Amino acid sequence: MTLEGIQKIEVQKNKKRKKLVFQPYCNRQVMSILDIEMYIPENHVARLVDEMVESIPDEVLYTHYVGGGRAPYHPKMLLKVILYAYTQNVYSSRKMAQMVKENLPMMWLAGLQTPDHRTINDFRSVRMSNMMDSVFEQFVLQLVEQGLIDLDHIFVDGTKIEANANKYTFVWRKSVEKYDQKLRAKIQSFLQEAHQIALEELKEEQLEEELEKSSAQLSERIEALEKDYKQEEDKERKKELRSKKSQLTKQLKTIQTDYLPRLRKYKVQKQILGERNSYSKTDHEATFMRMKEDHMKNGQLKAGYNVQLATQHQFIVGFEIYQNPGDTRCFQPFMEKLLESMPKEKKLKYVIADAGYASEENYLYAIGEEKEPRFELLAPYQTYLKEQSKKFKKDLSKVQNWKYIEEDDCFICPNNRKVVFKYYQKRKNASGYIQDLKVYECEDCTDCPLKNGCTKAKGNRRVYWNTIYEEMKAKAKAALGDEQKAALYAKRKVDVESVFGNIKGNLRFTRFLLRGLHKVRTEFGIVAMAHNILKWAANSQTNFKNKETERMEKLIVFSIRSVFMDFLDKPFKLFPFLVF
Repeated sequence: MTLEGIQKIEVQKNKKRKKLVFQPYCNRQVMSILDIEMYIPENHVARLVDEMVESIPDEVLYTHYVGGGRAPYHPKMLLKVILYAYTQNVYSSRKMAQMVKENLPMMWLAGLQTPDHRTINDFRSVRMSNMMDSVFEQFVLQLVEQGLIDLDHIFVDGTKIEANANKYTFVWRKSVEKYDQKLRAKIQSFLQEAHQIALEELKEEQLEEELEKSSAQLSERIEALEKDYKQEEDKERKKELRSKKSQLTKQLKTIQTDYLPRLRKYKVQKQILGERNSYSKTDHEATFMRMKEDHMKNGQLKAGYNVQLATQHQFIVGFEIYQNPGDTRCFQPFMEKLLESMPKEKKLKYVIADAGYASEENYLYAIGEEKEPRFELLAPYQTYLKEQSKKFKKDLSKVQNWKYIEEDDCFICPNNRKVVFKYYQKRKNASGYIQDLKVYECEDCTDCPLKNGCTKAKGNRRVYWNTIYEEMKAKAKAALGDEQKAALYAKRKVDVESVFGNIKGNLRFTRFLLRGLHKVRTEFGIVAMAHNILKWAANSQTNFKNKETERMEKLIVFSIRSVFMDFLDKPFKLFPFLVF
């Protein structure tokens, strides 16, 4: 091929190739943004955060500020920044400070102001702690006004969230009491030998006082021996004084470096424990609990808090943090706070909970007084599902399957022997509630062929019957058997469990960042508000999509109808090929 032929081919290729054109771009020139808001989509979460915070009355936020000094950042701006960050799974104050400079929705919410991480963290841990209750109540009122909740019924449940504490810095009540008791016995023996004090004359609360007195006396005696030692010229006498001084110095050192510090340490530990059985040295207000997230599969206890929630339609309407790992004892104080914060015009009818809240004490609390009934507690008792099984109904050792004769106040056992009433007994549970029990005993269990399957006692079979609790159980069983109430209870898992799943799974909030009960409560309050905002935003987007779909469907139907009517009027004009 000649050179001219090659040149012709290249010219043809260049003719076929289209000109390469890009959109204009130059990030080195001066750019001016007139309005950041125009870049925020209409249904963006940031807009809802802005709307919710702006709806809070100024006096709710301003009452926690004192005038004078340098002007602080506006509380609404800081609240918007923190809430939006929590909706985006950002919980670190340093990352929030970074977002304020880099994230467009955050820059809009902050009004292009750039608070540093210390300012954000101080507002979250100090300012918001004081205003959390009032701010959260305003959020709930907004949900009521928008018709998203009506507070006619609520779902209650609890979950455990790990504290910001070392797993291995635990203090156990049993260990403290054990070592404290041993130390006190050792101190009493020491004082008895040193000062001839009788053990029975010395009370436990006097030990620290007696040790301080003993320390002062020993110091005085050592000083006196030093003076005598300096003035004494006899070598044997000096040797004797030096030996005595050494012995007293050793006793003084034992008191000051061992007995007194340990005694005070155990005293402080008991005060920190309070009614709890454990606490963490890192976060004194965190209690060791068994978590569901057990990756090691060894049942390891971790320092954490018990979070109690009340929800409706998957919105959080109330929350509280407790140090007690069990849900039963948290129910009453939680409901007291929740009822106080509810709008006065709203009347709570039903509280739906799982079997962990079902106890005689809680059932009676829900009933309240005749003049002021509180609400109806829809919660199955511990053995509710078990009693529905065929195995339980056929088990003759269960008292529930025995015949009861009201006139004689006795049961008839499977062997047709009477189990008669003997006496009343009171039993105190862990919360201090006193139960009234009736004790029944079989007349004679000797030579009974069913005894091995009926009781493990060597003597006659005894039955401890709680009349009040059995009545509460019967009412709960009847309520859960009602079709309407059963349908309401069936929504429990869908409603409240979904909230926990969203917080731990989607928001990835599985561990607190702050320490201390007060700060932890504030932190979870922010999480609860962030969850509500995301839920509200999801509902708004769903409604918007449904409306848009409905509008498009109507438009399509209208268009088809218009075309059809035009065809009937002028068929040959629309479709000229039909002309013959």
